[in-house]
Amino acid sequence: MPEDAHRSPYIPNTDSDRRAMLDAIGAASVEELFEDLPDNLGELELDLPPARSELELMQHAQELASMNRVPGDYACFLGAGSYRHHVPAIVRQITSRSEFVTAYTPYQPEVSQGTLQTAYEFQTLVCQLTGMEVANLGMYDGASSLAEATLMAARITGRNRVAVAGSLSPPYREVLNTYAQAPGLAIDTLDPNQPDLADGTACVIVQQPNFHGYMEDVDRLSALAHDNGALLIVSVDPVSLGMFRPPSDYDADIVVGEGQAMGVPPAFGGPYVGLFACKQQFVRQMPGRIVGKTVDTRDRTAYVLTLQTREQHIRRERATSNICTAAALVALMSTVYMASFGKQGLRRVAELCYHKAHYAASLIDDIPGYSLALDGTFFQEFVVICPMPPSEINERLLDHKIIGGLDIDGQIPNGMLVCVTELNSREEIDRLAAALAEIGATA
Repeated sequence: MPEDAHRSPYIPNTDSDRRAMLDAIGAASVEELFEDLPDNLGELELDLPPARSELELMQHAQELASMNRVPGDYACFLGAGSYRHHVPAIVRQITSRSEFVTAYTPYQPEVSQGTLQTAYEFQTLVCQLTGMEVANLGMYDGASSLAEATLMAARITGRNRVAVAGSLSPPYREVLNTYAQAPGLAIDTLDPNQPDLADGTACVIVQQPNFHGYMEDVDRLSALAHDNGALLIVSVDPVSLGMFRPPSDYDADIVVGEGQAMGVPPAFGGPYVGLFACKQQFVRQMPGRIVGKTVDTRDRTAYVLTLQTREQHIRRERATSNICTAAALVALMSTVYMASFGKQGLRRVAELCYHKAHYAASLIDDIPGYSLALDGTFFQEFVVICPMPPSEINERLLDHKIIGGLDIDGQIPNGMLVCVTELNSREEIDRLAAALAEIGATA
């Protein structure tokens, strides 16, 4: 039988192919090509299982996947930055088109008008959602958007201190700490009753709603920032803007957020897309890519990349960011989501989340041994004080086919951050309350 009859669909070169290449370069064997490597690197023994066929691999992957506990099989009340919302079928239908899936950064606008137009529409919708004047094509995720906004504020003000609300998402704070190291930014945690800012503060950072799901007094923080010559950076949940005030209403200077909630499944933490918008006066300091709308020599509408201040286009030390092909396909998913729901549809989604979360909170607060940890207005998340460690409760909830909230015992003793979205039915919420009551009775 000819050698090529056994050719693998995943290994393009046959033995005869390799022999021909070796003959062409005058090498006796593949090993001869690597004879300069130290002996301890040349003969590595890899602990790999035997080879499998495609069918066997698929069956093995399904066996592994069946060990996961996933929403759909379980009622899920886990959020904390990655949220389950309904994704209309049109989102996947449009974004699965090969023109979008395989497209790369549109350096040649004359052959990329479709990609550029959808990017322009994404920017337009983000501006409409946040009330801001300009937006970019997106960042890697919400955390990197926040960190880039902080660097932007430092450039604009020429200052090197950052005031961060203590209720900011811990993962966001960690990313911010990393970004702040190289430029030497000092990060201060903002006291809720703090009457003033430290000298040299470039910006005040607040999350709305905050990590615990509650709405912040953003008007006070806006006044605090601007009275001290600092900028206000707000990290928003975009779905909440369906019913709550846009950041432009309280004079935010830079608005960032995580776009995952709009049209993107949680998917093991990525890929996501970071939202980024600001006031027009700061546009030349805004990082990332910006798509502009113009006309060509024949007066036809044309879309182009504009204000290209990445390190690929100007001197590295003057670039506003080094972000590259950043989640453009995910941005398209959010674009289709926003366009398909529209203003009234997004408001309906937000209201469902709000009312279902408050229904769940009222049930849980009435269970002996449980209580709400915080007062105030919350959106779709709230903190419950449990009668035993949340980790133990979550383990026992799995027996009831329920994925519980996030264990935040490290922040609030026996605290559990519970998330409820429009996907949680009344039956699921009632089942959660009943399971918590049963578990709490044994505490």
